[in-house]
Amino acid sequence: MMLSLCFRNLLRNIRRTIAILMTVALGAGALFAFQGFIQGVLTEYSNSTIHAHSGNGRLNTKGYRSTIYQKPWDHWIKNWKEIRTSLYQDPAVEYVFPRVTIGGMLVHGKLSITGQGQGIDAREEAEFFDALNIEQGVALSDQPKGILLGKGMAKALSVKPGDKVTLYTKSTTGSIAKDKLTVTGIFHSGNSDFDNRVFRIQLDEAQELLNTDRVESISLGLSDHSHWNEVASKLSQTFPDLEIASFAELDKVYYQNSVDWLETQFYVVQLIILSIVLLGIFNTISTSILERKQEIGNLRANGESTWDVMKLILLEGALLGLLGSLLGVAITAAVSKGLLHKQVLMPPGPGSTRQFFLSFYFSTDMVVRTVVLSVLSAIVASSLAGLKVARMPIAKALRSS
Repeated sequence: MMLSLCFRNLLRNIRRTIAILMTVALGAGALFAFQGFIQGVLTEYSNSTIHAHSGNGRLNTKGYRSTIYQKPWDHWIKNWKEIRTSLYQDPAVEYVFPRVTIGGMLVHGKLSITGQGQGIDAREEAEFFDALNIEQGVALSDQPKGILLGKGMAKALSVKPGDKVTLYTKSTTGSIAKDKLTVTGIFHSGNSDFDNRVFRIQLDEAQELLNTDRVESISLGLSDHSHWNEVASKLSQTFPDLEIASFAELDKVYYQNSVDWLETQFYVVQLIILSIVLLGIFNTISTSILERKQEIGNLRANGESTWDVMKLILLEGALLGLLGSLLGVAITAAVSKGLLHKQVLMPPGPGSTRQFFLSFYFSTDMVVRTVVLSVLSAIVASSLAGLKVARMPIAKALRSS
């Protein structure tokens, strides 16, 4: 009966009901769109970090990342081939990337620059690290004596693909080692600090220069990052002497700080949008309730209590919040899929030097959150507007016109 009365009241003044529904829909749509925007940015940031730098996570010997060693290579991973074989037995692990860091000086003619190199299994990494944009030439794959340079390093050395550079480095025994390498390509990841100091060469060639058969770290490429916690838990039990860190921990400055900043921004914007929705609903519902003083007086005179009247008003508010929020979510989803299906070109983000295309990402959790917040806002607005009239003396309410 109460639900039937609610629908009859809503249908009695269609224009007023539509006005409230559109107010709720506008606020819910804005909130839903902003959630999708933030999730899109975070997804782009995570994909960029995973597929350009660190993979889904990395393994080092325990305590290696937090300790400064005089001879760090003594704390590198010895049994990395055994670990790699074990990792590939996990169905969630698609790629295993053993790496070493090799510091050195690159020389081209009279120009020289110091940088931080990565010795990598280039054939494997070329498939996974597709966010490492190759600006000139080709990615380092199976080319012997090849070197892939960051954009900043290539500019400082004034080289192009096909040019020769000489790498000078210090081996683990203290002797100076050098190798003549051919530039295969020039990349830019969007992170200027990374692009200005990093170069990549083949893992076996880096190990030969360093005079070691160990690897400093093992990065992982998973079929989906949602498997990370499960994979990390298994690894910590199987290899207790290793330290496992996700990409978010490894890239706290670029990724995690960006996530924290965007989430804080979202909460502020969410509060603003909900405040606007609440005030809009409060204004419209207040007008509606004031026009229904006689009706409410009749209900009270008929024996209905203040709480019974408030239940009717709150149920109407909840229905308006539910229907309006679902309408807003549906319109936003349709617009994002219809008009924005080609993605939105965004300017470079914090710490980045390149533009990127943004897709809006929506999930069931977002729909639920948007609907719940909208319904709660409508209920609060209805209670604030209805309480004064519901508690009005019956005689005064009946005399209202």
